[in-house]
Amino acid sequence: MEALIATYSSSITALGAVAALMLLQVLVVDLLGIMNKHVPGSPVAADHSNALFRATRTVGNTNESVAIFICALLFCLLSSASPTYTAYAAWGYLLSRLAYAVCYYANLQILRSVTFGVSLLALGALIFIGAFT
Repeated sequence: MEALIATYSSSITALGAVAALMLLQVLVVDLLGIMNKHVPGSPVAADHSNALFRATRTVGNTNESVAIFICALLFCLLSSASPTYTAYAAWGYLLSRLAYAVCYYANLQILRSVTFGVSLLALGALIFIGAFT
């Protein structure tokens, strides 16, 4: 087990950083909810001009893809895929998700879509790396 952790330490660090990013996104939503006096549990109006809506969607979108990231990363680790390529793809996912959040918060729609696409490519790369390296 120690050898596995040592071999994939960069990818495992990326996994921890994804967890930190998710926590940060939840804190942003909570802070915006408090600032907007939003009643917890009530729906947020679907309005891209509303920062609370954009932050809520950022969390939701990350939640939709993080399970794929975890499964794909585990697939790479357990199939003894290339540690270097696995790390590149894991960090690519993290950085694209960070850029996605920043673009969504800033309401930069085209860049948000581009960074989302990059995160999907990183997920696909992880699956490919696990299967073929």
